[in-house]
Amino acid sequence: MTGKVKVIISNNQNEVKIPTGVRMLIRRCCHAVLAGEKFEGSAEISVTFVDDAQIQELNRQYRNIDKSTDVLSFPLGIDGVYDVNNDTGAQMLGDIVISMQHAVEQAKTYGHSLQREVGFLTVHSMLHLLGYDHEAGGLEQVRMREKEEAALTQLGLGRGGSYYMDDEA
Repeated sequence: MTGKVKVIISNNQNEVKIPTGVRMLIRRCCHAVLAGEKFEGSAEISVTFVDDAQIQELNRQYRNIDKSTDVLSFPLGIDGVYDVNNDTGAQMLGDIVISMQHAVEQAKTYGHSLQREVGFLTVHSMLHLLGYDHEAGGLEQVRMREKEEAALTQLGLGRGGSYYMDDEA
């Protein structure tokens, strides 16, 4: 991968305390996906933490689905062509919105750490921002799952792996 990656992270919820190291983890997830996809040039990604009510509203507004979900991706590119930030020259890949309430519940359900869940949701959404889709199932879904696991394994977050987060740098 060439170029710089800027990940803008915002916390717009008060339901879940964001654990130390999660912001660095998200940045590492974004970098891992871009490197795995051999992304060229600089990139910008926005990641926002919300609560279930906020993500339900977004899901209803943009997908006509009136329920909360774990994560939403809002790609800014079409077929690998992205808007460019005129100030930085970076390609703006899009927005990732994570329901921290949902992430906590799913981490409990799947028996892994909140860090692994947030890492998975970030990697999953990054692939969406780069044009991958699993909605139709089939080969595309299998390819997306393989890419998710490859990125997570590289980060030490593979299935069954443990991940230790030290304090953010």
